[in-house]
This record gives sequence, structure tokens and C-alpha cells, in this order.
Amino acid sequence: MSRPEPGLARPVTFVVGTGRSGSTALTQILHAHPDVLSLNELFAVVHGRAFGPDPVDGAQFWRVLADPQPVFNAMIRSGAAMPELLYHRKPGRFSAQSGIPAICLMPLPALSEDPDGLFDELAAEVAGWPRRYLPEQWTALFDWLCRRFGRQVVVERSGFSLGAVPALRAAFPHARFVHLYRRGPDCALSMSRHPGYRLIMLMTQMAAQLGVAGMGDLRPEHQELLPPDLAPLLGEVYDPALVLERVMDLADFGALWSRMIIEGQQLLAQLPGAARMEFSYESLLADPAGELARLAHFAGFSADPRWLDKCRAALDPGRLGATDRLDAAQRQALERACAPGMQALGLAG
Repeated sequence: MSRPEPGLARPVTFVVGTGRSGSTALTQILHAHPDVLSLNELFAVVHGRAFGPDPVDGAQFWRVLADPQPVFNAMIRSGAAMPELLYHRKPGRFSAQSGIPAICLMPLPALSEDPDGLFDELAAEVAGWPRRYLPEQWTALFDWLCRRFGRQVVVERSGFSLGAVPALRAAFPHARFVHLYRRGPDCALSMSRHPGYRLIMLMTQMAAQLGVAGMGDLRPEHQELLPPDLAPLLGEVYDPALVLERVMDLADFGALWSRMIIEGQQLLAQLPGAARMEFSYESLLADPAGELARLAHFAGFSADPRWLDKCRAALDPGRLGATDRLDAAQRQALERACAPGMQALGLAG
């Protein structure tokens, strides 16, 4: 079977970034637009299964969407869940103990008050889809959801997604990319207080200790090779204090932010100029109407004045300058760690 180039039935834009950059608020803002299908963390929840070289039928594609995501389910079971994991807040028929389907964790609750019902609709629909390459299956999913919710354009947003730019570009060559970023020290400080990023930091440290390529290569069998304060994190349940209460160096989060930004800027630079846009959280707060109008024009939908008026309520300028409340030594160490990333963004000084 020769591989056709997937054509996008509708305009598709990916909002990528380090996370902790106002991206959740932006997802809600986009969802409020009557023409936008705003997909929340879709590719984050199927990480590692989204793409592959071989065609799949509908039943196989459904497994990509529905098989539980082990790390997120373990976080919920352990009482260390991220606030972005929406499904278990208003429990449906699935539980983290048995496994919440990946697409139910974040994407479906953001689209519907009845995620179980929408899950069943999708299951019945996708099961009968023909065998085709995964980008074509994703395009069919986007089209079905647009028709289901009466939307015209697709905007998918996942945090911690800069590294996914090459795969997304290869799968959707006509898509556009918005890089949403936030000033480094504030972003890194937010990461240091977030269960997901605290776990990412610990898993990165575990991967380094084990000498494996990255945290995606960690396996349950590595537990016996790790110290007892880290080994449980590779199990199905663990003491949440291991993630939530562990003392961590704030500057390490600044260094993590810088590494992601530098890599991301290199990856984004490989895209055609017309296919990428830089979008800062600080600019969004300073000029919501102007920045959202610019985003709408780039992504292919209208900047309806009523929508722009409604959006201002979803933005909290009080989140700016959080690092100003740190003591001088902490702030200076964090700023030093973030300096390489700030320079990569052209924000040094």
C-alpha cells in the first residue's frame, strides 16, 4: 500500500509549548468560539501511540484513543493527579483503578458534560473506519468532531509539546503551529509547583541515573535498579508525598525550561515562516483583543467582537510576576538558569 499525503479537510493549528504558559486558559478561550473545535491535550494523552509507519483499521485506531495512559492513571490512583486531568473530578463509569481511557482523561470532558456518552458515540463510529494511515485516521476524527459540534476549524493544544513538532509536521504537512510561551522564571516557578512537572523532573533524574535515553524509556523493571525514594514512581501506585512534598531545586526547573525552549526554537525554525507564529502569555494579558485577533487570523477563524469581550474574563493578570515574591538568592539562581532560554527567545535582559 503506497502512502498518500494526508489532506486536511479543515484548517488545523497546533498550539505547542513548554506548558505552564497560560495554555489551559487559551484552550478555554478557543472553546468559547463558535467556529473552533478546541482539542485539549489530545496528543499528550496518546503520547507514543499517535503515529506509526503502518496503516491501521478502525478497531486499531480506537485502541490508540481508548487504551489507558499508565502514567496519568497512576497519578490519579496515587492521589497526585494534575488539575488538568478532568475526568475523575466528576466520575463516570471508568476509574483509575481499572483504567480511564486516554481520550477521556482530558479531551472529552473539555468538549462535553457527558464524556461517557461522547466516548460511546465515538466508539461506535470509529470501529467501522477503513484501514488507512494514522494521519488520515486523525483527520477523519477531526472532521467527525467538527461535524458533531458544529465547528469549522481545529486547534489542538498540548502542554510539554515542543518536542512533538517534527512528528506533527510530518503527519500534517499543511498544519500551522503557534508557539505559546511565557517568561522563563515565572514559567519555571509554576512548573516547580505542578505535580506533572515535578514528576517529569523526577523521571528525568531517574533516566539519567539509569543511563537510558530519556524518561520515555523507563520501564517497571527498572524499579529494582533505583533507590527506594524513587523506585515506587515506576509502579502502579505510590505515596503522593514522593512527588508533592519532595524538596527540589527551583533552578533545576529553570534549566529544564531553558532546554525545552532552546530545542523548541531549533525545531520551529525548520518550519516555513508562514506556518509558525510566536505568541507570548504576557502579550496576551497586556492586549487580549489584539493578540487573540492575531491568533484568529493566523488559524483561519474570525475574531468576533462578542467572543473577544467574553475572553477577557478567562485571563488573570495577577499571574504575572510571581517570581518577584521569591527571596533574592532564589530569584537570581532561577534567572541564571532561565537565561539561555530567554536568550533563545530574544528576551535576554
